[in-house]
Amino acid sequence: MTWNGGRLRLTLGVLLLPLLLGACSMPRGAALQSEVLRGTQDPDAEVQVVAITRQSLADIRDWPVARPELRHRWVTTGAAPSARIIRAGDRVSLSIWDNQPDSLLTSGENRNVEMQLIPVSASGRIFVPYIGELRISGMSAEAARRDIQREITAIVPDGQVQLTVTPGSRNTIDVVTGVASPGRIDLPEISPTILSVLAEAGGIDTELRNPVVRLNRAGQAYAIPARTLFADPANDIQLRGGDRILVEEDQRTYIALGAAGREQVVYFEREEITALDALSTIGGLSDTRADLLGVMVLRDYPESAVSLTGSGPQKTQVVFTFDLTSADGLFAARRFEIQPGDVVLATESPVPVIAQTLTMLRVLRNIAN
Repeated sequence: MTWNGGRLRLTLGVLLLPLLLGACSMPRGAALQSEVLRGTQDPDAEVQVVAITRQSLADIRDWPVARPELRHRWVTTGAAPSARIIRAGDRVSLSIWDNQPDSLLTSGENRNVEMQLIPVSASGRIFVPYIGELRISGMSAEAARRDIQREITAIVPDGQVQLTVTPGSRNTIDVVTGVASPGRIDLPEISPTILSVLAEAGGIDTELRNPVVRLNRAGQAYAIPARTLFADPANDIQLRGGDRILVEEDQRTYIALGAAGREQVVYFEREEITALDALSTIGGLSDTRADLLGVMVLRDYPESAVSLTGSGPQKTQVVFTFDLTSADGLFAARRFEIQPGDVVLATESPVPVIAQTLTMLRVLRNIAN
């Protein structure tokens, strides 16, 4: 039995097909859009798919944040700079002057008496000889001096009182981290602003990525991005004794996957990142592999954010899809904000697969001929 040439070539082509598939196939770094969205049309699907357009974007902006983070809660300035108040733990030094020869406090040529570093007790009081205990906590240094002056007039009618305060731990400001010279700063007589304290501590570390300034005050936590703090003078608040300042690097991230320039965990370099910003940061989409109709953002929401009324996501897992081939889709992607923990996925285009198939068919045809 003899084989004709065409049948032999066809048989060889079939045998070589697996090799051709391996040789011609391109590596896939991501799924096709159809693969990712398979089954999401089912009413019982656990994933909600939302096409991002300028119209849908207006509704999505009212959705709750998936992972709330303290970044934009700040106190307001309001009042003018105030005098430092005396607190428990401070130490008060008194100089009492009296020119009377029969003074109870002074004698001889020494016309003044020094009372150094009198501690302010936990109850806010100090002890002054011949007067007893006086409550001065909560007063300014000048108000406390006037009270002591009034009390001491009974025993030293012409006496004059001078008062100075050495701040204790409750009248200091701790700059904990994120500056050139962290440490404890004594609160001056007039309350300083946060920018002046940061400057005194050597300024914010220039190596920090998109730093956030945090303030811990009386059991409350506040935070503001450093750029926002610098931009608006109203944010330059007066500090109080006991305040703690921490400057921290932005730890928010998103994940880039698929047919993009890079696949990696990406840190937020600025306060707000849009979908187009995210794609640009990772080197853009692959010209030969990415599907411009298949850019997606995957996001997890907590159960508490789920809403069936339209004011939030309907499922805890949401896939936002973008069409980067239209002006509407491009403008919407430019305004869609990436949130921490998002996955930015560039799906593979089906065109290379079709091209590979056509190439293999041509090879088989040539073999058959």
